[in-house]
Amino acid sequence: MKSLLAAVKSFIANLLLWSFFVGGLAASTASGAVLDGTEKSIATYAGIAVSLLAGSRIAKKPRIKAFLSKPSTLWFLFLFNGGVAAFCYLTMDGVKGIATAAGMGLVSLGAAGGLVSGRKKRAPAGY
Repeated sequence: MKSLLAAVKSFIANLLLWSFFVGGLAASTASGAVLDGTEKSIATYAGIAVSLLAGSRIAKKPRIKAFLSKPSTLWFLFLFNGGVAAFCYLTMDGVKGIATAAGMGLVSLGAAGGLVSGRKKRAPAGY
């Protein structure tokens, strides 16, 4: 069993990690309401970088990793993000629509890759 100090340190580390993740998402999406011009671009890209870095660290945690590798979760990610990609491509104009569709499509393809690799792991040894 963990000592009290180790438990508190773990809690604070997780709290900071999740705070950076949420703060990065907020900065990347809401900076347009507060800032404009170069400051908006800097806040958006810095928020994206912070949320990607924190999110990748969160995804490596055992409980999150186990959840993200479940076939039901992968099917949801594949279908939902594929649907959103198609919707964005068909409804949004210009480069913004194509970039959004490409990003969501990459997430969908990543989930499909997880489904395929998981299926290969579960296949009998004779195949």
